[in-house]
Amino acid sequence: MENKILKLGLPKGSLQEATFKIFRKAGFNVNLSSERSYFPSINDPQINVVLLRAQEMSRYVQDGALDCGITGNDWILENGSDVARITDLVYAKQSLNKVRWVLAVPQDSGIKSVKGLAGKRVATELINVTKEYFRKNKVKADIEFSWGATEAKVSTGLVDAIVELTETGSSLRANRLVEVATLCESTTQFIANKNSYKDAWKKNKMERIALLLKGAIAAEEKVGIKMNVRKQDLKKVIARLPALKEPTISGLSADGWFAVETIIDEKVVRELIPELKAAGAQGIIEYPLNKVIY
Repeated sequence: MENKILKLGLPKGSLQEATFKIFRKAGFNVNLSSERSYFPSINDPQINVVLLRAQEMSRYVQDGALDCGITGNDWILENGSDVARITDLVYAKQSLNKVRWVLAVPQDSGIKSVKGLAGKRVATELINVTKEYFRKNKVKADIEFSWGATEAKVSTGLVDAIVELTETGSSLRANRLVEVATLCESTTQFIANKNSYKDAWKKNKMERIALLLKGAIAAEEKVGIKMNVRKQDLKKVIARLPALKEPTISGLSADGWFAVETIIDEKVVRELIPELKAAGAQGIIEYPLNKVIY
C-alpha cells in the first residue's frame, strides 16, 4: 500500500512560536534541528512539514506545492489566493489572535479620511489590498511597498501615511500616528489546496488536525476544577459554577459527600475559588487542560 503523505506548511517568523506551541498542545510535536532549518520534524509519519513566510503560504497552497498550511487571512486577500478555508485559529494568549490593517497618518497632519491622501505617498507591505482600497474610494495616491520600519517612515517625512498591521494600536500611538480607516481584519487560518481537499484521505487528515488544533486553542483560556461537597451544600456550590454544560457530580465512599468537577474560564478562577470555599466546597483542585472538544 502506498504511503500517504500530507504536505503541511507552517509559518516562519512572528507566528512560528505560537503555531508550534498550539500544535504541540494538540499532540503534534514539531521541532527544529536548528534555527536556520526550514524542515521541522513532527511525530506523525504521515505529515511532511516545511516552514515558509506567512506572506507566501497561500500561493504555494493554491498551486498544490503544499496540501495545506497556516497563514493569515490578510495574505490570502493580498495574494488573491483561491484556497479552501478549513478553520480559523484564534485565541488571545498568543499571537494567533485577530489583528487589523489600518490606514494611519501623523497626529498633526489634519487628515481625517482617505480622501485627504489624494496625491500623497503611502507605504505598506500589503500593497494589493491597499491599492484596491484606494481605488474603491476613488483616491489616486502613490502606494509603495515597504520592506520594514514602516511606522518610522512617516516621522522622517519619507511618506505621508502608512497601512500597517496593528493589534492594540499602542505602536501607532508611540509613533504619534492616528488611525483614519481599517482596511481589513485578519485571523490566522488553516487553509487547504482545493484539489487536496477533494481527496478523501487528505481531507480526513486535515479535518482531524483542525479538530485537535481547535480543541487545544479552546483549552488555552479554560481550566478544570474539582472539589468535594457535602450533600447539604451541593445546591449552593453548583449555583456558583459557570459550567460548559452541567458539572459532573458523583458520590464518594463517605456517606453524604459528592465529588463535583467542571470546566470554567481561567479568568474567573481567582474570584470563584473563595466563593466555592465559602459555599462549603472542600479539597478544591484546579488543573490545566490540553484540549477542550465541543
